[in-house]
Amino acid sequence: MTPKIALITGASRGLGRAAALHLARAGVEVIGTYNSSPEAAAEVAREIEVLGVRAAMLPFDAEHGDIAEFADRVREALSQTFGRDSLDYLVNNAGLGVHRSIAETGPEDLDLLYRVHVRTPFLLTRALSPVISEGGSVLFVSSGLARFTLPGYAAYASMKGAVEVLTRYAAQEFGPRGIRVNCIAPGAIATDFGGGAVRDNAQINAGISGMTALGRVGEAEDIGAGVAGLLTGGLSWMTGQRVELSGGQRL
Repeated sequence: MTPKIALITGASRGLGRAAALHLARAGVEVIGTYNSSPEAAAEVAREIEVLGVRAAMLPFDAEHGDIAEFADRVREALSQTFGRDSLDYLVNNAGLGVHRSIAETGPEDLDLLYRVHVRTPFLLTRALSPVISEGGSVLFVSSGLARFTLPGYAAYASMKGAVEVLTRYAAQEFGPRGIRVNCIAPGAIATDFGGGAVRDNAQINAGISGMTALGRVGEAEDIGAGVAGLLTGGLSWMTGQRVELSGGQRL
């Protein structure tokens, strides 16, 4: 049986790395992207290959990258590394955070967040849609902050709200090809995102744990397992949905 192939943006660290490794454990081969650390990307590729599947890591700048050029490199990697002309899963994961009040948020902050969280996932999905297999899947990444509020995240959460709308529209448009489109919405996760505050600040960690039904903050592994489950776990009749992976934060 031919292995499935997933393209995961931002796969060298954090949630993207965890998703890549969980998918590899499920027998899925991986094309990952990285921005600033080829060394970290190479290490993730080695970890994937130890699990018995192939990996390729491609540089990609989610803010300024040339989408058409990147799509060509994806096609080249599919052919040269995997002997394929299509992929099965696209995971639009790459992201960054801006933590400022509305009063402190400038046009440059909005432009940055828009380019990384809305423009690039939209255009990348558009560019790669011809090489997504019939019956494949697209996964966007939203945030629990699109449902509940925390001070300083108005701009970031607004972009994630746009991602959730995009999810529904893409599900409708790609449905005739049997391509499912969903989004996950992580809650607070103990990674280096946002300067690592959830991971490293004991007061913040305890405060979020206290407002979460399962009594702790999330780990990257929680999200990686969720991504693998959504893509490979038999949910073939689910599309256009937002799935929150927050442990019940602020229910």
